[in-house]
Amino acid sequence: MTRIPIIPPEFRTASDQLKVSPGLVSGNHVFLTGVTGADAQGQMPVDPEAQIRNVFEKTGIVLREAGLSFGSIVEMTSYHIGLRSHFDLFNAIRCEYVVKPYPAWTAVEVAGLRREEAIVEIRVIASTGQED
Repeated sequence: MTRIPIIPPEFRTASDQLKVSPGLVSGNHVFLTGVTGADAQGQMPVDPEAQIRNVFEKTGIVLREAGLSFGSIVEMTSYHIGLRSHFDLFNAIRCEYVVKPYPAWTAVEVAGLRREEAIVEIRVIASTGQED
């Protein structure tokens, strides 16, 4: 099976360092690596809203590089530290991005994330819209 990496220019350095593709086309789906809310300079904002918005903006960058949009997402998994303290905010921002038909979504409380001070990480699976 052919697999095609999706590596937007903004993520080239991190991709090379971590040996990971921000997105990978396999079959009729694009699998996105989980992203946290660091800003463009790699700094993790203290403000939960800034982190959450960064997560969705960075996800959008990878989707656009693949020629897709948030409407292409079929499944989303979000990982949270302190889920209940920011769930309403996360959900409100999430609702600004997702469109009908809404993707499947699972929110998981975790003990920690790779990036220190990160409170959320999301990963998505998107459909290319091509038939089998």
